[in-house]
Amino acid sequence: MSQELIEYLSDFVSTQRLEAFERVLEYRTRYLTVVCENIYQGHNASAVLRTCDCFGIQDVHIIDSGNSFEINPEVALGASKWLSLHRYDEPEGDLNNVFNSLRNRGYRIVAASPHQKGVSLENFDPGKGPAALVLGTEKNGLSPAAMACSDEFIKIDMYGFTGSFNVSVSAGIILYNLRSRLNSSDISWQLDECSAEEIKLEWLRQSIKGSDLIERDFLAKQKHSGR
Repeated sequence: MSQELIEYLSDFVSTQRLEAFERVLEYRTRYLTVVCENIYQGHNASAVLRTCDCFGIQDVHIIDSGNSFEINPEVALGASKWLSLHRYDEPEGDLNNVFNSLRNRGYRIVAASPHQKGVSLENFDPGKGPAALVLGTEKNGLSPAAMACSDEFIKIDMYGFTGSFNVSVSAGIILYNLRSRLNSSDISWQLDECSAEEIKLEWLRQSIKGSDLIERDFLAKQKHSGR
């Protein structure tokens, strides 16, 4: 049914848009995902989303525990439209449900922090399995709860007086490094067929004005034809 619906909706977008979908899907991945804990400045939150889209990261998990993750459209430039955003309104300090859900999907929880003993980005091994990169607040970084719940720690080597990078800069450095290494590796990081169809269908819905009505018409025709 999904493939038939995709073919039906594809008639409502341009050939150029469809070709762009196929080109981007070729490099989309769920091998890496990003978890944002309490990022509250709109320009930083939006810059992280824009970075994820640029590096082909499909899923972003947003934990709001006291702070609200607000998207600035002038910074995000529509990036959120192409990402799968998963939002959690968890009590402060209670991250077990979110992290265990990711673990159950095969991810290791990797906290990005300069204040914890961990491996340098250059020595981090992406081949050990899918990774959920956890990023913290602009001022204080990751919460003690996030640090306690993480499986591994990763840090970016720095050589100046300042103790940390801006969160969106950290995301850019880490994702550029890992994305480049995935591309040149034999790791199976590409989307499976089911995920690619799911994402393409959502992109079509986002691209077509009144897509819900068009989809409803398609389903009615399918029901009428007995399919």
